[in-house]
Amino acid sequence: MRAETQANIEKIRKSLTLLGQRLGIETAAHRLEEFNARVEDPNLWNDAAKAQKLMRDRQMLVDRLGTHDAIRRGLGDNIDLIELGEAEGDDEIVAEAEAALGALVDLAATKELEALLDGEADGNDAFLEINAGAGGTEACDWAQMLSRMYVRWAEARGFEVDQQDMSPGTEAGIKSVVYQIKGPNAYGWLKSESGVHRLVRISPFGKGTRETSFASVWVYPVVDDNIEIEVNPSEIRIDTYRSSGAGGQHVNTTDSAVRITHIPTGIVVTSSEKSQHQNRDIAMKALKSRLYQMELDRRNAAINAAHEAKGEAGWGNQIRSYVLQPYQMVKDLRTGFETSDTGGVLDGKLDGLMASVLAMDVSGKSRAEARAEG
Repeated sequence: MRAETQANIEKIRKSLTLLGQRLGIETAAHRLEEFNARVEDPNLWNDAAKAQKLMRDRQMLVDRLGTHDAIRRGLGDNIDLIELGEAEGDDEIVAEAEAALGALVDLAATKELEALLDGEADGNDAFLEINAGAGGTEACDWAQMLSRMYVRWAEARGFEVDQQDMSPGTEAGIKSVVYQIKGPNAYGWLKSESGVHRLVRISPFGKGTRETSFASVWVYPVVDDNIEIEVNPSEIRIDTYRSSGAGGQHVNTTDSAVRITHIPTGIVVTSSEKSQHQNRDIAMKALKSRLYQMELDRRNAAINAAHEAKGEAGWGNQIRSYVLQPYQMVKDLRTGFETSDTGGVLDGKLDGLMASVLAMDVSGKSRAEARAEG
């Protein structure tokens, strides 16, 4: 058996071990039996929110068990085929099985990363907020580029993207935008994107000079009905205002947009895409999500430190650098992961960058660094 094939087999086995540990493979079948018993309870749907959560949790367990079993069986089957092909001198069978193992390595690595999404709110939908930093039109255009990047990433995953609020730039781009991203583990994937993003490029606005622009991205989990967040009505101020819409018959002629200010923390959330009643509900959910994120930050010292140090969208605070001139490079400054495929990244190919952050251990080092030191 070739050395490369043996290495792939070892990679898959290691991924299976991690997946089994995260899944709790020894007790998974028993937990599934418990889920099935609860699903058959005729009173389950008396509480729709709890029933939906139960069904989601059960399906997640079913999917992870199925994935673990499929990888395990695929590994065994292809090892058998390789050994059979080598014994019979059938190079075609060996080549096909080796190719299948290569694909299985990629699948196992992806599922290994997804297994890391086991935080308290990782399975939730997410609010994604983008704000242009200092720099006027250049920064507003950069904020719009980031907006397009994240929308494309989400849509490629089959996620639903719902724009909650948007403030256009004076000349081009956007000053700010808020999306709700709906899909499995949306918050778990996107949470690595919180921070300041820096762009270096030749200005497209007639200057012909190299410009540096900044924009901030902040991600918060959507609070579901099973997470209780109390908001004291005396601690919030609710304002309505006339949102700007398109021209002609679509002009918004009522004060339907809603802004909620949480006085103790200074958090401000807005929604201007729906009716006033809907905007109030959306803004309140966004406020609760922000407050919940603050609670998560308090429980996690590393996240809390990053949250407190986020500062302004400018030098010294960036988590990622996107350089389009004089060379092509996107680099995550937390992990050192870099790629020259700047066009792909700006078109939404973010999985490698996100994965590099997810794969960091609790010491803040990448797995590669931890292995090198160990």
